[in-house]
Amino acid sequence: MKSVSRLACVDRLKNQVVLVTGASSGIGRGIALAMADEGARVVVNHIRDRASAEEVVREIRSKGTDALVLEADVSREDHVEVMFASAVREFGTVDILVNNAGIQRDAPVHEMTFQEWQAVIDVNLTGAFLCSREAVREFRRRGLIPERSIAAGKIIFISSVHQVIPWSGHCNYAASKGGLMQFMKSLAQEVARDRIRVNGIAPGAIRTDINRESWEDPAALESLLKLIPLNRIGEPRDIGSVAVWLASDESDYVHGATIFVDGGMALYPGFSSGG
Repeated sequence: MKSVSRLACVDRLKNQVVLVTGASSGIGRGIALAMADEGARVVVNHIRDRASAEEVVREIRSKGTDALVLEADVSREDHVEVMFASAVREFGTVDILVNNAGIQRDAPVHEMTFQEWQAVIDVNLTGAFLCSREAVREFRRRGLIPERSIAAGKIIFISSVHQVIPWSGHCNYAASKGGLMQFMKSLAQEVARDRIRVNGIAPGAIRTDINRESWEDPAALESLLKLIPLNRIGEPRDIGSVAVWLASDESDYVHGATIFVDGGMALYPGFSSGG
């Protein structure tokens, strides 16, 4: 008999459609699988990683729900418009958007190229704008369906602790995440009257390929853990479980908020023994 996780029995997102950008690996993959555990049908967005995206879809389908792979560069308006149109054509609508796609191009400011700056802003910030705009258009077109959710739509931004913690050598990334925070709050203020809920998640250090060097090397991991009061690195499922809650009706009175999922990294652990 196939084992069923505790969360899979809840089905808090049954019959809802979620589009997760950058869902072929890392945090996006973790969120996509967590949403599927709750009965959601999942649009798995990727760029140039179809094999990994198809593997996520196979895993989702093994849970008894459906999924769809859509390749799109979220920094391109035409790609985003086609992606949403394809999702609506296939699944009828989109109920939940998770703006997860993001990149890093690290360099000191005096060495950073314009292309390195612009690429990060284009994907991390402009991409979230383009996807959110299409989601809001779809939510308003469709309207409220009470038997699915008491919200007309939900948007979740995957930001970073660096929306508030400065990060030397990563100015483009920190700027994009700080901008994402204010975009999320402003959008939440704007669309509340439409019963569209908007929130953010700010992950700390999560075990993904993008920071593999920080957790595979024992010395690097020891240094990293000094920044995390809970003394462990996060896992994609830590983000996925919070994303599910924010997408569900359980969090209906949570709006314009950022939940930090960081093991306490944003608590400035250097002050734990006094200033």
